[in-house]
Amino acid sequence: MDEELKELPIGKGEVLEEGKDLVILAIGSTVQAALEARDLLTEKGIRAAVLNARFVKPLDEELICSFASESKRVLTVEENALQGGFGSAVLEVLAERGLKEVAVGRLGIPDVFVEHGSQEELRHRYGLDAEGIAQAAESLMGGSGHRNS
Repeated sequence: MDEELKELPIGKGEVLEEGKDLVILAIGSTVQAALEARDLLTEKGIRAAVLNARFVKPLDEELICSFASESKRVLTVEENALQGGFGSAVLEVLAERGLKEVAVGRLGIPDVFVEHGSQEELRHRYGLDAEGIAQAAESLMGGSGHRNS
């Protein structure tokens, strides 16, 4: 954590780590797990960029599209409902910008009843921990991600 306060520009994301193979686009509480997942991926030779989106609305469209068009693979991670959430907004931006060749994977809470449990248990169950994020990224690297159309 920074010791000195800095101005946080509205609608601007933050590049935390550079990488060319895929982009992990995380928001909120999932950012730290995304960074840890990057370390796991690096051990396997996968170079993942990690972006802290910071904002769902407005999205940093320029940052997202620039990384997506370069790597052609985006994994969104949110501790939120998938339907109508952050990942859906990213899909809309990519579609509007004509980036149909980008493979997109989305991690979040599916449209199901979520039983009670500790945060650690629930994050693990829905793949929102470092291991789950790394596994989803590896799957996306293998070409099994959702294709944006």
